[in-house]
Amino acid sequence: MDNTGAQFSWRVCRNDVSSSSEYSTSTNLLNGDKMLSSIYLTGVLRVILLSIISLGGFVALLLMHYSSAPSLFCPPLPAFPPQYSERPQGQHNSSLAKTLPDKPIMLLWFWPEHYRFDLSDCATLFNIDSCLLTDDRSMYNKADGVLIFHKSIKRDLSNLPRSPRPPFQKWIWFHVESPTNTNRLSGLENLFNLTLSYRQDADIPIRWRLTARKGQGEDFVLPKKDKLVCWIVSNNNPATGAGQRYNYYRELVKHVKVEVFGKAFGRFLNYEDFYNTISSCKFYLSFENSVHRDYITEKLNGPLAAGTVPVVLGPPRQNYEDFVPGDSFIHVNDFPDAKALAEFLLKLNKEDEAYLHYFQWREHFSAQRHLIQQYQEFTHAICYACNHVGTHKEYRVVHNLYKWYFG
Repeated sequence: MDNTGAQFSWRVCRNDVSSSSEYSTSTNLLNGDKMLSSIYLTGVLRVILLSIISLGGFVALLLMHYSSAPSLFCPPLPAFPPQYSERPQGQHNSSLAKTLPDKPIMLLWFWPEHYRFDLSDCATLFNIDSCLLTDDRSMYNKADGVLIFHKSIKRDLSNLPRSPRPPFQKWIWFHVESPTNTNRLSGLENLFNLTLSYRQDADIPIRWRLTARKGQGEDFVLPKKDKLVCWIVSNNNPATGAGQRYNYYRELVKHVKVEVFGKAFGRFLNYEDFYNTISSCKFYLSFENSVHRDYITEKLNGPLAAGTVPVVLGPPRQNYEDFVPGDSFIHVNDFPDAKALAEFLLKLNKEDEAYLHYFQWREHFSAQRHLIQQYQEFTHAICYACNHVGTHKEYRVVHNLYKWYFG
């Protein structure tokens, strides 16, 4: 190899080395610039990111503040007490409040005779607030009791609840007519858990009772009397059993004057005149439309509350004395006939001391005026049924309803 080639070769290598060194140096400078740029950009991004996070936190705090403050456009939603639960949206309930307190529910399946009253009357009139009374059938599966009015049931039972009965639910047979005016419907004998009736041995016996006086009551003042015997009656249809009382009246009126009022005689009274009229009479004919054990209705309570002596026709005297003192009324069975009764009434009319003897019971008891508006005819019974549902939890089944009722 000659030297010229070697020198050339060396120069080439030197040139290569020199070029490579220059390339490396410029590459390092470039990489340094990039690193500086990257560090710079990272710092900027970090500042921007921290700014965004800070701004977001500020906005969140601002939103939280305004969401907790009362709105200028609508008031805040009320907070429900622990014993209440908010009603689901879209749930229909026309008879319950918008919230459901944790109380037993009684569902009124039929309005008796289509007579409606304000469901709050139970609390207003009788201070009964132990249950929720509703006529909303959508509450069936939640109802602890279902009150079913006997006279509204169809013969084929097709208008009774069709859904399966919840195991906790009690069906209540609601009937206040006597056996004479009761239709037997097949299929009811073993259907109910409870009975509501005038009968004393019903699960829920309904009647207007005397209440004992606590301590010294007010002195009784006898109302002014300008009539001897009165009778307010709307029904004399023999098919309802009323023939017996009407026949007795026809015999009685032969011997003593009787002032008659009501639909049966075409002499109507305004509701506000009902008690005033009875009070103005010395005696009032409390004649039931049929004679059955315990069938003693408000016809007895009316004159007792009004300050008048009732003359009763119904079950035996002993049965009446199960409910009121024996010296608070006169029983037609105490006399051989209507003429003898008339003579006794005429005698009492002349003997004030003997007449006042029939009010001695008032020293120890008081009588409450019952509701007389037609739409209120069943209010008392329904409210006390609701009270029973609210205060009784025990299991109960009625076996052979008709054997008990007609027996």
